[in-house]
Amino acid sequence: MRQGRTIEDDLREQGLRAATRRHFLRDSIAGLGGLWWAGQGLRESSAAESATSLEPGPTPLPASARRVIFMHMVGAPSQLDLFDYKPELRKRDGLDCPEAFLADSRFAFIQGTPQLLGPQFPFERHGQSGQWVSDRLPRLAQCVDDVCFIKTMQTDQFNHGPAQLLIHTGDSRMGQPSIGAWSTWGMGSENSNLPGFVVLISGGLPPRVGSSLWGSGYLPSVHQGVQCNSEGDPLLNLANPSGVTRTLRRAALDALRSLNERTLREVGDPETLTRMAQYELAFRMQTAAPEALSIAEEPTAALEMYGASPGRESFANNCLLARRLAERGVRFIQLFDWGWDSHGAAEGEALDRGFRDKCRQIDQPMAALLKDLKQRGMLDDTLVVWTGEFGRTPMRENRGGVRMRHVGRDHNPNAFTLWMAGGGVRPGFTFGETDPLGYSAAENPVPVRDFHATMLRLLGFDHRSLVYPYQGMDRKLTGFKSARVVRELLG
Repeated sequence: MRQGRTIEDDLREQGLRAATRRHFLRDSIAGLGGLWWAGQGLRESSAAESATSLEPGPTPLPASARRVIFMHMVGAPSQLDLFDYKPELRKRDGLDCPEAFLADSRFAFIQGTPQLLGPQFPFERHGQSGQWVSDRLPRLAQCVDDVCFIKTMQTDQFNHGPAQLLIHTGDSRMGQPSIGAWSTWGMGSENSNLPGFVVLISGGLPPRVGSSLWGSGYLPSVHQGVQCNSEGDPLLNLANPSGVTRTLRRAALDALRSLNERTLREVGDPETLTRMAQYELAFRMQTAAPEALSIAEEPTAALEMYGASPGRESFANNCLLARRLAERGVRFIQLFDWGWDSHGAAEGEALDRGFRDKCRQIDQPMAALLKDLKQRGMLDDTLVVWTGEFGRTPMRENRGGVRMRHVGRDHNPNAFTLWMAGGGVRPGFTFGETDPLGYSAAENPVPVRDFHATMLRLLGFDHRSLVYPYQGMDRKLTGFKSARVVRELLG
């Protein structure tokens, strides 16, 4: 050991002399590789930090829609009994299904050789556009000249949960951001006192996969949907507890904000910013939300127009609430209505029983919403969407090859009908045509990712550019497969 040097100095020098290129490459995993990974984390952190605000901003492309009202009929309504009229299917009612439809097909329940099931209700053409609509939706039929139908929507999922996830998040697996979260992340909100994304549920039950359909995934959680109650208090804990004044609540939030700001400086987690923003939004909502979410403020004529009754859970109430939220600057309003799984296993899910009731529940409020938006001058820049998660088969469902007591249809991912109105879509137009029996697309199929790309374009975004860096990849709503904007749908 040389004079002035310690044993530790000599050991460090010996270690450096013994180091080889192999050691360098090994250590670079935590060195140069670590620097790269940290850079990726900083990139994602920067993107997340910039995305915690709901302040509105300009869109990269001209936007024809400023807001969205998305109506999902949970369980998948039968397009063959509402919008996709098939005279040939009526002629073949009760005959055995062609073998070509059964080969290489997967069904949720059908086994053996089922019988074809013709339309269960009369159809007529309506409006100047001559759109086919069954007698189950007579009021909506009066609005068809404002509606754009896609008859050939397709999904690759035939079970409810994965199919619902796909149409709302672009992926059949949980954990992805919903289309509402993508919308508010891209556009912000026009009202700082209300959430940018609100969820309303009717029918007695939520969708099977629940809040995953309106979650924020890897986007900052400020963009997840806020579920509101259709009866009782619109939001839980909206009022301050007894003895807590608004001044005291403000003081408590100021103290909490100071602690969060210290945590942010020390840790740098962008989710801290999200929590701070959500606390402030919750405080402002205590004043704004009760008024916005109360249809009791509406005149009697409006309540009658929608068929709404204050204080009850109903699709009609939610349609009226959707209009109130839309005119107050909420960017994305999601309506879920349970009860459309028409297998025929029981009266409540039979085409000849429960399906009739569900149609009666939605017809008047849907038509009222379109007319109300139009007369207020809001339909031009409000995109209204109606859909299920897939379609229904032209065959009558059986269980174990045995015909069921009630009339029903099985799941069909090969073709279903989705309609849109307002927001820059082509009114009074039908896109796509299914085969003569309505089983699959004969021309112009529209996969879910193409619908998402088209919807984002109406909101002012190129789906290829609306990306969020996460785990080393640029993620987007349309995923990694190719998708196209269906420009034929644009007005």
